Amino acid sequence: MHDVAELAGVSIKTVSNVVNGYPYIRPATRAKVDMAIAELGYQVNVAARNLRRGRTGMIGLAVPELSLPYFAELADSVIRAAETVGLTVLIEQTGAVRARELEVLSGRRRHLTDGLIFSPLSLGPEDTDVLAVDFPMVLLGERIFGGPADHVTMNNVEAARAATQHLIDLGRRRIAVIGAHEGEAVGSSALRIQGYQQALAAAGLPLDPALVGEAGPWDRATGAEVMHRMLDAGTEPDAVFALNDALALGALHALHARRIAVPEQIAVVGFDDIDEASYSWPTLTTVAPGREEIARTAVDLLVARIADGGRARPFERVVADYAIVVRESTGGTTAPDGTP
Repeated sequence: MHDVAELAGVSIKTVSNVVNGYPYIRPATRAKVDMAIAELGYQVNVAARNLRRGRTGMIGLAVPELSLPYFAELADSVIRAAETVGLTVLIEQTGAVRARELEVLSGRRRHLTDGLIFSPLSLGPEDTDVLAVDFPMVLLGERIFGGPADHVTMNNVEAARAATQHLIDLGRRRIAVIGAHEGEAVGSSALRIQGYQQALAAAGLPLDPALVGEAGPWDRATGAEVMHRMLDAGTEPDAVFALNDALALGALHALHARRIAVPEQIAVVGFDDIDEASYSWPTLTTVAPGREEIARTAVDLLVARIADGGRARPFERVVADYAIVVRESTGGTTAPDGTP
């Protein structure tokens, strides 16, 4: 910075003001400094600046499983949102293991970041006390509501109800659901099942236990396995609502293997609107849960908490908007570029 100031014929303070975007600089002065910066190839030492501010310039993102498309695409969205405010993202994968989720909150890597965006799967409502951390944090997901942190979540119940209603509006009456977790009271599965049940009840349709497919991991293999198991048991659905797109893609694979036409015989709807949904065969109708909004809002809330420097203020809860994206698996059409 001293070299830039000497070449431009200005003070070091003036160079600092230009570099940091101070607005009240004469255009001619700013131009001289910019030319000197370009000639000398000067670059701001971000690490040093952050150290002076007591910050690292990095935030953490802890998700259960990057092999699941939703979390991989969420991570991408968070990275892009963070880049717009000059932050780098350090990603940790917890595997939905309780010990690893606790490690994220208190482990040795905490000092590397200024705050954390955290999507837990093993922690639950009984664990709100461990979330009372002394650093900025934003929660994602549906495991813990009302905790001591800002929280960004999906409109799971209403979105699942709308997805099921879409199938009912198509005249489907035996709508299977894939992805239920037996005994789960909180979480994505419980909330989406709740929306599914609400839609059936509003339409006067019975809830047939044979149409409720229990599933462990929400991946393609599980979706195919549950779909095969349901059909082998003699269950005859005319539609499937899979609680995420990976399960839906697995169900599609099983239906293709059995030469069952989609959507003519069985219509299929997923949840998450992952990129692959636009390129499956047929293309997949799904719920777009507002992933970009979730990522952007989480980063904005975290940045605000970091800037507060620990000042107490009420925690915020934001529920993202959703949309039903109708594609070929329920009779919609898809443009050549993959858009419905």
